[in-house]
Amino acid sequence: MADLSNVSTPVRVAGFVAALVAVFGLTLLAGRAFGPVGEEVAGSEQSDGHGHGATTPAPTGTTGSAGSTGSSAPSEHAAHLPGGLQVSQDGYSLQLLQTEYSAAGNSHIVFVIQGPDGAPVTEYVPQHEKELHLIAVRRDFSGFQHVHPEMSIDGTWSTSLALTPGSWRLFADTAPKGAEPLTLGADVSVAGTFAPAAAPVADLRTAEVDGYTVNLQGDLTPGKDSALTLSVSRGGQPVTNLDPYLGAYGHLVALREGDLAYLHVHPEGHPGDGTTKPGPGITFGTTVPSPGTYHFYLDFQHKGVVRTAAFTVTAEGPTAGAEGGHDDHAH
Repeated sequence: MADLSNVSTPVRVAGFVAALVAVFGLTLLAGRAFGPVGEEVAGSEQSDGHGHGATTPAPTGTTGSAGSTGSSAPSEHAAHLPGGLQVSQDGYSLQLLQTEYSAAGNSHIVFVIQGPDGAPVTEYVPQHEKELHLIAVRRDFSGFQHVHPEMSIDGTWSTSLALTPGSWRLFADTAPKGAEPLTLGADVSVAGTFAPAAAPVADLRTAEVDGYTVNLQGDLTPGKDSALTLSVSRGGQPVTNLDPYLGAYGHLVALREGDLAYLHVHPEGHPGDGTTKPGPGITFGTTVPSPGTYHFYLDFQHKGVVRTAAFTVTAEGPTAGAEGGHDDHAH
């Protein structure tokens, strides 16, 4: 996609939304003129009982899935994949206005979640207190950002990210109204001198950030529920007054090295439940689908400031049955 950084943002957004509306209108006209593809012939046996509309192609540099025209196999396969590996799922697509940026710095990210009807989604069910979480991770895991974009009345989301040169994966973690929660992923690239970070040679279970020390305890076994506890201290003393953040005392993102599969992680307990303490330990449950290296990013808030601690943990053992056989929706 061409670099649009020299075109004003309002003009780009207006054109972006207008293009989506035009595509939606053409789809409706084509459907009325020609009828549905693979329409059942009178007297014939129906193939699968599910209607599937056309699937918007994935933007350049992203991973998408082929549309279905009479077979439920692709959607069934998608349901067993970990989150974030596809730009489209269950009829919903992540559509980025721009995928290439000419220079590092504050990159203005504009996108919509396109629904099964071809129009931008405008109604969502909040997850972890937000309608949409946008996660940006550089593909060598040397950069991580977690933001909450703002949505305009037409369904266009926008935010700014501080992206360094290289390839970044964006994850939109959300729950459109009337649909199951899902995580869609797409790539963006930033021009400039790129020096890939070296791959970790050992697990990293202790992180230092702004004078805080965070230790990760717990092991990962493919296909089995695992409990991970992250303990926060400062100056050698445990922090016992963490602030509530996104409905818990911490927010954890888990990514598999290689394909950046985005895994389901859930906190144990929540503020105000009468048993969960505000530190120093924050416990999360997760299940990894395969052996390999996993990267974890903990967002925690203390005295009004959110900080991020990064970890690397290796899961050893046999692959757990079919790939992603568990409910692998993000956090």
